[in-house]
Amino acid sequence: MTATTATSAYAPRTGGSRQLAGTGTLLRFALRRDRVMLPVWIAVNALMVLSMPNTLKGLYATAAERADLIRQMETNASLRALIGPVFDDSVGALTAWRVGVYAAALAAVMSLLVVVRHTRDEEESGCQEMVSSGMVGRRAPLTAALLAAAVANGVLALLITAGLAGHGQAGALAVGLGIAGVGMVFATMAAIVAQLTESARLARGLTAAVLGAAFVLRAAGDSATDDGSSVLTWLSPLGWLENLRAFADERWWVLPLFAAAILLQGAVAYELAGRRDVGMSFLPTRPGPADGRLRTAGALAWRLQRGSVLGWSIGFFLAGVVYGGLTEGAADLVGDNANAREIFQRMGGQSGLTNTFLAAMIGMLGLIAALYVVASVLRLAGEETSGRAEPVLANAVGRLRWSAGHLVVAFGGSALIMLLAGLGFAVGYGKETGPILGACLVQLPAVWVIGGVAVLLHGLAPRAAMAAWAVAGAVLLIGWIGPALNVPQTVLDLSPFGHLPKLPGGEMEWGPVLTLTAVAAALVTAGLAALRRRDLVT
Repeated sequence: MTATTATSAYAPRTGGSRQLAGTGTLLRFALRRDRVMLPVWIAVNALMVLSMPNTLKGLYATAAERADLIRQMETNASLRALIGPVFDDSVGALTAWRVGVYAAALAAVMSLLVVVRHTRDEEESGCQEMVSSGMVGRRAPLTAALLAAAVANGVLALLITAGLAGHGQAGALAVGLGIAGVGMVFATMAAIVAQLTESARLARGLTAAVLGAAFVLRAAGDSATDDGSSVLTWLSPLGWLENLRAFADERWWVLPLFAAAILLQGAVAYELAGRRDVGMSFLPTRPGPADGRLRTAGALAWRLQRGSVLGWSIGFFLAGVVYGGLTEGAADLVGDNANAREIFQRMGGQSGLTNTFLAAMIGMLGLIAALYVVASVLRLAGEETSGRAEPVLANAVGRLRWSAGHLVVAFGGSALIMLLAGLGFAVGYGKETGPILGACLVQLPAVWVIGGVAVLLHGLAPRAAMAAWAVAGAVLLIGWIGPALNVPQTVLDLSPFGHLPKLPGGEMEWGPVLTLTAVAAALVTAGLAALRRRDLVT
């Protein structure tokens, strides 16, 4: 039975206060568990937003330059789809335009991870059943998870509002509340999905897919109009954020849309939570065939990760198509702006502006591919800590064969998605297919170094393997924000991506590529050796 009105392992359904018993304790426990992850997410997001005003002042120092930017955005549908329309030429308005949507997307990802971790993850591991056997109310775990997400989004909103207040208090408050509002919309969305699915991984994937759909809807609407008035834009919470028009005669009446969505989705999640047993779901996992058909550990790894590979592949191909289509328009947008040209050159190398833009965008996809390889490698840790690896290894399957299956999917999958990104660039741009494919594939040694770090951490201590996300996040932060902040080259060189040749347009340098490949191989070898020598986590 997957959905029921039974109350096993929960407090009785009657009595609202009894159903929330223990919420405070669970909230404190959730915040304690996330005492590293949440501050990192909040700091990275706030830093991205608060660093943008100074960057924009350098890029568009005069009113004439800012007015010219607005005129170009009005006629460039591709860039509007990527970033959104501009509503005013003030530094505050340009900041909200340039990073608002992306900061909101990061807040949404942070929120869905928090909610799924403290709801479906806990049930899948069996911890929730043990906790709920005590004096814990039926809806207390869900309430604590949503409150933890609310605390994180509230702190983020406070930091952004305080940091941008110098450019206009009303606009700063609108940006902070809008970003936090998007975060909480997806927190409550994740709460619903966590009731529907039986797997935490599927819950995260489905909620992330909804976020992707919201981005696509906003992009499609903004490409059609230059004022955010499209119906498609209004169907997306990210579109609500831009229609707040921070620092440009704020539309405060948009905020109730966030409140209504949060309350409605929260009510649905609470109702669903009251109608199922612990560990069960409304959409049960489909049972496999009666006779096993997976004959190798590699086949099992592929079966477990094929959905993820498919999703990343589609996303990278579409991203390549979009960025490829923006290439010519980006050259027109930068024009004679020396500061903007310098930032692209720091990201993409000292070549022609078109090649520089291509190199910068391909480098960004390489940074994102590092997130894929970390997620795929850490599937090993998930299989081990959940106890699913132990019965596999109890058969005639060695640890190296078991881990090799997942590592082939991780490292081979990263090569596949970068190749598809190159094909997408070729489709969108329509030129230089060979050089673009080479530029995408040259990112792989740096991606594999990050994957090697994840393998090493898992081999040494699987419970500390999540620190690989911090490494990937730091590399992403250096590559994304570092060039705009004009940080010293020594800081950029801390990232393996800082040593790669800047292609297309630059000279191919085999030395750094081969060195990074050797480093990745050494990290993987050390991680597997450590895995062979330690006990499994059970």
